[in-house]
Amino acid sequence: MPISRGVKVGIVGTVAIGMLAVGGYGAYNIISGLSHSVGNTGLTTTNSTASPISSKPPGAKEITKAADAFLKAWSSGDTAKAAALTDSAQEAASGLDGYRDHAHVTSVRAVPSTTSGAQVNYTVDAHLSYQGISKEWKYTSSLTVIRSYYNRITVKWAPSVLHPGLKDGDSLVTGVAKTPDVDIVDRNGKVLDISAYPSLTQIAAQLRERYSGHVKQTGTPGIETYVEDSDGGTGATLLVLRKGVDAKLRTTLDATAQAAAEKAVLAKPQSGVTALDTDTGGIMAIAFNPASGQDIALQSLEAPGSTFKIVTATALLNAGVTPQTHSQCVSGYSRHLGKAYTNVSRDNPGADFAWDFANSCNTGFIRLAGDIGPTTLTTTGRTYYGLGTDWYVGTSTDDGNIPGGTGDEMTSEMIGQGQVVMTTLNMASVSATVVDGRFHQPSLLQDSSVIDQRAQISTSPLPSGVRTDLMQMMHRTITDGTAYAAMHDFGGTVGAKTGSAEASTGAPNGWFTAYHGHVAAAAMVVQGGEGVDSAGPIVASVLRAAS
Repeated sequence: MPISRGVKVGIVGTVAIGMLAVGGYGAYNIISGLSHSVGNTGLTTTNSTASPISSKPPGAKEITKAADAFLKAWSSGDTAKAAALTDSAQEAASGLDGYRDHAHVTSVRAVPSTTSGAQVNYTVDAHLSYQGISKEWKYTSSLTVIRSYYNRITVKWAPSVLHPGLKDGDSLVTGVAKTPDVDIVDRNGKVLDISAYPSLTQIAAQLRERYSGHVKQTGTPGIETYVEDSDGGTGATLLVLRKGVDAKLRTTLDATAQAAAEKAVLAKPQSGVTALDTDTGGIMAIAFNPASGQDIALQSLEAPGSTFKIVTATALLNAGVTPQTHSQCVSGYSRHLGKAYTNVSRDNPGADFAWDFANSCNTGFIRLAGDIGPTTLTTTGRTYYGLGTDWYVGTSTDDGNIPGGTGDEMTSEMIGQGQVVMTTLNMASVSATVVDGRFHQPSLLQDSSVIDQRAQISTSPLPSGVRTDLMQMMHRTITDGTAYAAMHDFGGTVGAKTGSAEASTGAPNGWFTAYHGHVAAAAMVVQGGEGVDSAGPIVASVLRAAS
């Protein structure tokens, strides 16, 4: 974990030691009082640029003797003597002293193990003490023996002699971590193991980057030994003396719902689902497949097909249409000699508006186009459902749009085609608004006030009569309509709307949105065909788990 230079009690001293013990060499104990430092007491070491005057490599006995002498001196605490046995005494002294003073190493025992040419491997058993906390530290490292000036056999100094994790300019520091780690927790306080929820990988990274600063004071930093570079930047943590208490970033997610969503989307490639708390707008689950691909749940704007008829029905009911209004369902209908529309559902010349909704009849809706104007859908979506605005939920999203229009564009938008685009988050929110009676701006954080650029979106409650009609028609869609196969076994407060939306190529995209109890959800399957068959099971699985 990174550590603030300002909060370090011991600053920088190039560090490290090293490796496995083996017979043939002696083991040397290090004295707790490590003293006799010489030369510059600066904290940074660099590799020596000195060149030997002879190209003849040292022999095996010379290598053993030089390494043995250096490790013995280092282990005894005589850093001056150990430094003098290297090709760069001043730099070595700085590194060895820094290891003791700034990594807070009180004793060390370096034991040679194996030799490969001029390289000698060894184990290090160090003891650290900082602010009353003691810790044993074992690791392995290596050194190289060279023939230096005037045929002198020495250890070639490098920071990696102290620890293999150090490079030129690096040093070791033991001190207080800059900030505690930040755990992402669900609405019930459960820490979310992001590895178990692959769809949250990038979302969790965004949350930590954007909002850790708002919660870091709720945690306690740990005590660590870490690498510091020559510029004061912090690198890898090598040892934890005392683990900190992680700060908590509280989300609206629900671990149970998220697990169900992750599992459900695995059944359908190119799928996404979002679930919301209908009482608050809190996002309970986000999942998409593949998890390493595009976020189909929050960032894939597509025509929502007949799920959008919830918004269209709101506009028509407000205009005076009733569930009993006659509007026959017959394929091939066109308005004012415009685009001819067909139906997936069976024809029903005697159909009323409620039947058209439950059975997803396109032409039954389009016959009522004269009851609304070119901008009615845009206004309805904005006024009651917050659509066409930027929601700023706490992570990256694409927000839906209802451009409005005349002629074929208007009639196409009535059935969720044309230029209308939505995400599963948008359509889950539409269902949530129906069941609760008013729009709750979705959020991924329990404290939405910390979300950058978020502004409260002003909307109006659904008229009570309109809400009642919508809930009855969405319930009928389950009991006697296109959603029966996916949700007929659900009880209690329940409603749904199916959809399939034409795509530029291939099969239609499958859509499904529903609510059960206090949870609403929506799913889309790219080229999934009929929504009840492709997206319906995904939504049903999430609602069963979350409700």
